[in-house]
Amino acid sequence: MSFFGVSLYVVAVFISGAFEKGEKRLQALTAVIQTQQTVLAAVGEDAEFSCQLLETKDVLQVTWQKISHDVETNVATYSKYFGQRVNNGFTDKVEFVYTGLQNCSIVIRNVTEQDKACYRCLFNTYPEGSFTGTPCLDVYELHEPVVDVRESNSTEEWVVSCSATGRPAPTVTLSVSQQDLNFSQYNTVSVSNTNATFTVTTTAVLSGSRKHSTQVECAARVLSAPHREVMVTIPDDDDDGIRILVILSSVVLLVVCVAAVIFVGYRMKSQSSQSHRQVEMRIIPT
Repeated sequence: MSFFGVSLYVVAVFISGAFEKGEKRLQALTAVIQTQQTVLAAVGEDAEFSCQLLETKDVLQVTWQKISHDVETNVATYSKYFGQRVNNGFTDKVEFVYTGLQNCSIVIRNVTEQDKACYRCLFNTYPEGSFTGTPCLDVYELHEPVVDVRESNSTEEWVVSCSATGRPAPTVTLSVSQQDLNFSQYNTVSVSNTNATFTVTTTAVLSGSRKHSTQVECAARVLSAPHREVMVTIPDDDDDGIRILVILSSVVLLVVCVAAVIFVGYRMKSQSSQSHRQVEMRIIPT
């Protein structure tokens, strides 16, 4: 190998070693920060971000930045000498929850879709430089599901529909408490709304004999956020018989009442006619 070739090899090894050391250094600086990777918050809720140094360092200042579409914007800072400061444009949105040079947290009030971004915390130390953590905010929307239950043409079938609106599109599932009943003929339809939300409707047929009152549950989920659920009770077959008996009794009672009114009206009219004839007979012509 020529001297020139040896020189290139040495330079390449040096550069490779420098990059490897740099990567290890960056990983080390990031590894000492404890924070959440993803913070979930519903529209209108508050979102809290917290970063903690796992090793004691000489921290001069803690800086929070918003990173959206590769644009970095300073949000707030905290230092021992200047205290806490929230920058213009965030004063009505961001507050400090806890201030410290080893542990610091902020909260974003009343989050909207525009707040969806990553929020980097920088612990500026001397002489090592900045230690960073980058939790990201994921914003979702989920409204309470609406359940509709109606009887099918079959006496042992009910058609159950559940709708939920959210962003991103929610997952809607149906379940039943009675083990000998089951859902079949599933159908799911998703509709995109003008406000960027989605309405998802899941419809299924509930089959089987209902010996007891049955509880049907509809659950709606978005991402890994807490789900929202609604439960409705379907009466058993005996309840259906009682309901029919009550309806029939009401019809019979209505017929009896109508007949009684007609009878009383006829009697009153008959008595009125008889009294009129008696008055005519008492009049003696002159």
